[in-house]
Amino acid sequence: MAVLSVKELASLYFPHAAPRSATVQLKRWIDLNRPLCEELRAAGLVSRQRILTPKQVELIFRYLGEP
Repeated sequence: MAVLSVKELASLYFPHAAPRSATVQLKRWIDLNRPLCEELRAAGLVSRQRILTPKQVELIFRYLGEP
């Protein structure tokens, strides 16, 4: 896994959306998935974090599927 910004990852999931809209939608998906939220927090994710670690990206892929 690579280090990705939240905006880059959101653009992979929502390629036809504006970057801001894609980011808002990805965060919504994450917030609605309680087990994913808990694992991301355990992996060090904090509010307003812009860069995701490889472990955090891996967790998102595991729960949401690869884009």
